[in-house]
Amino acid sequence: MSMRRSGVLATAISIALTVGLAPGAAMAAVDTGDTAWMLTSTALVLFMTLPGLALFYAGLVRARNMVSVLQQVFAIACVVSVAWVLVGYALAFGVGNPYVGGLAKAFLRGVGADAEWGTMPETVFMMYQMTFAIITPALIVGAYVERIRFAAVLLFSLLWVLVVYAPVAHWVWAEGGWLFEMGVRDFAGGLVVHTTAGISALLLAVMLGARKGFPQEMKPPHNPSLTMIGAAMLWVGWFGFNAGSSLGAGAGAGMAMAVTHISAATAATVWMFIEWWRLGKPSMVGTVTGAVAGLATITPASGFVGPVGALIIGVCASVICYGVTQWVKKVRRIDDSLDVFAVHGVGGMTGVLLTSFLASETFQGLGLTMSMGEHFGVQLIGVVAVALWSGVASFVLIKITQATVGLRVSREDEAEGLDITAHGERAYEL
Repeated sequence: MSMRRSGVLATAISIALTVGLAPGAAMAAVDTGDTAWMLTSTALVLFMTLPGLALFYAGLVRARNMVSVLQQVFAIACVVSVAWVLVGYALAFGVGNPYVGGLAKAFLRGVGADAEWGTMPETVFMMYQMTFAIITPALIVGAYVERIRFAAVLLFSLLWVLVVYAPVAHWVWAEGGWLFEMGVRDFAGGLVVHTTAGISALLLAVMLGARKGFPQEMKPPHNPSLTMIGAAMLWVGWFGFNAGSSLGAGAGAGMAMAVTHISAATAATVWMFIEWWRLGKPSMVGTVTGAVAGLATITPASGFVGPVGALIIGVCASVICYGVTQWVKKVRRIDDSLDVFAVHGVGGMTGVLLTSFLASETFQGLGLTMSMGEHFGVQLIGVVAVALWSGVASFVLIKITQATVGLRVSREDEAEGLDITAHGERAYEL
């Protein structure tokens, strides 16, 4: 077995060493307990997108665009699933070079019941990773709501998951990946999911342009209740996202679940008090946004830190992400409509960097011999490399999309709302 997810390296699963099986070692037998947990985690991560993220975003837009957001998220889940089966999984987790996997596993050739990853059948691992590939481009939806062509959503998302997501997953999570071999550690997606999505979202928001009337005429979210429900689903699903990245049902999964909850609760509390102090009222939308920031920020560190580390990360998540939301919209006047860059991108990058300082050998640690300062430098290289690739590749993909199907709807369609003009449906009949 030539590659392992970094979660395996961080977690002392019963079948192996704390640093995984050596290349060429015999494959472990399938463990029914680990497999059951991974099946559950797969369902939880898909639940994050459908319906969690879809409802979270749908409540934040205006009523005339709710159906369009639901359709965008749902369609991305479908298109990416097909792409993952065809070549996505092979590019991310096939045996290739340090930068991308090969095509030996295209169309899932050879992917069967053997336990090539941890102690679960490879089919389960493939499905688990598919749910990560689904939610990552779906996160970017928050940057372009209410003004993008549906054809552009489909084309960009399809190209993006193959050109940006799959190679970065290989860099960071494959034992032969160049960032993994350098010592970059991202337990559950601070780089692979949140940094890629956040950087790409910011660039797309800039190139697409702001919504009409932004920011002076922007109305508040049309249904904060839906946003809260979606955020709660994200929170629950995130246990599969982070604890599932242990790739087994053991102590590592238990601690990852605990720190995930602690960070989310801490970040939500801090964000609530920041708004209360600055605006005089603690909004529900702000509080749940803080929880999501805490979840995104703990993600890369969730397999390496303990409860105190989670508390620190939760505080940092709210303070930093809140400040960036204000900077992006009020200072830079960029219409990253639902704060994808500020919450997910900045949160993920912050968590990756904090991992160097907060990882503890008591709670698995990083499995590396370098000093804290040395590892911070390595993590910083990982952040810069992933951010640069995400930005450059996304720029090219946006240009391709613009030249082929177009990016933005007409001003008339934007004013009427995408529900009717793009999909011929309404969320509400008032």
